[in-house]
Amino acid sequence: MFQVIFNEISAAEISQLPTLEQLEVLNEFQVRPEDLEGLEEKGDEAPFGQIERNGKVLYRYRASDVRIYFEVTENHESIIVHRVLHKNTLQDFLYRAKLPMGEDESLAESKQFWELIEEGARARRV
Repeated sequence: MFQVIFNEISAAEISQLPTLEQLEVLNEFQVRPEDLEGLEEKGDEAPFGQIERNGKVLYRYRASDVRIYFEVTENHESIIVHRVLHKNTLQDFLYRAKLPMGEDESLAESKQFWELIEEGARARRV
């Protein structure tokens, strides 16, 4: 099991959820190294997904109506949560961007999505 580290942006995003939903999401969000193996073949509907751009690998976890975007640290002991987004936010984003692919594939191609992630990556960890 990985240690989970939220940055101040992702912590603020998850705190916007109702308390019971926060607890449900955090209870579901149990990440083991084997959960992240072979994700390329599993598709958008799997709980975990992988997004890659310019050699940077980002993972997605789908929990009810929430998407958690995170990366594994270099020492493979913890994960850093960069963003916690509601699925409607992403669907609206994909619709406005007019991207016809699946969710993960579309986000991998989106400059705006990676800017959002990089903002989270630069945020202070809490």
